[in-house]
Parts: sequence; structure tokens; C-alpha cells
Amino acid sequence: MERHEALEIVKKQLTEHRYQHTIGVMETAVELAKRYGADEKKAELAAIFHDYAKFRPKEEMKQIILEQNMPNDLLSYNTELWHAPVGAYLVQTEVGIQDEDILKAIRYHTSGRADMTLLEKIVYVADYIEPGRIFQGVEEVRALAQQDLDQALLQALKNTVQFLLKKNQPIYPDTIHTYNALIMKKKGESVHD
Repeated sequence: MERHEALEIVKKQLTEHRYQHTIGVMETAVELAKRYGADEKKAELAAIFHDYAKFRPKEEMKQIILEQNMPNDLLSYNTELWHAPVGAYLVQTEVGIQDEDILKAIRYHTSGRADMTLLEKIVYVADYIEPGRIFQGVEEVRALAQQDLDQALLQALKNTVQFLLKKNQPIYPDTIHTYNALIMKKKGESVHD
């Protein structure tokens, strides 16, 4: 699927503000893919479709989570998490993208997961640092992304966890697993040791 075709499809699903965010994520993901040697086309498509389900009704997303046997614990956490796994499902069923690498990058762009692939890390970080993002800590992650993708991801996770802690919000287990896996990797250990 070509970029213009993908953008046309996704534009119908998003607000103008979210569409501009998507363009920023796409450009950032392609740049990171070039820098770190990932498949640029897959990074582009995963970034374009990462928020495909963002504005679907909560009830529809809940139904999909239940009907598709997605982890039921999702329903106990912030609804902001739902659009990622639901989006991966809808991109596969409505848009027809079958590439598992792209679908996983969409599925895990909000929560992360232990042992993320390079493409998954790129989409997660690109979503966090795209040029339209303005919040405390984003500049540090942008700088890190130019040097070390894992360090950028780790800092983004730390910022997210601290933000959730300050708001007394629960932290989805996959986010903690992502953090732990990166820390263990840094120390040369495995989570399973």
C-alpha cells in the first residue's frame, strides 16, 4: 500500500489534529527506521495506522476486546490503551494489512511489551517524540532517540510511569514488563534468568 492511499484511509478515521499528529509520527518513524536500519516502508505504514481506532466508540472497542479474546485485563485499565490492540485488529480486518510486524507495532504502541522488536520500538518512540508533542521530558527523549533507541524508549517509559504515578493511575503490566526487559538487557541479564 502506498503512502498517499494509506493516509487517505486513515484521514477519514481521525480528527484534523490527530491526523497532523499521525503525519508527525510517520515522518519521525521513517527517520528512525533509516537511522537504525529498520524497514522504512513497514515503519511508515505502522505509523500511519497507529491511531486508526483512536476515535472508535468505547463500547465498540470493548466488544472487539471481548469477541477477539484480547487480554481481558485491558478492560480494567485506562480506555486510552484500547485503541492500540483494537486498531491492530481493525487495520487487519478493515484495511486488509496482514503483515504481522506492522500489526504488532500498532498493537504495542501504547503499552509496549517485553522484548519489543526494532519496528515496535520505533513506532512507540516516534509516537512519543513527534514534532507536535510538547510536554516536560520530550526534548530529552528526542535527543536520546538520535543516539540510542533503547535509551530513548527507557526514558519515555520512565516519564510515562512517573506521570501515571503522580495521577494515582494504574500502570498496565506490559509497560512494567517493557521497562524491566530493557533494564535487564542493559545489565546483560534476561528477565527469565
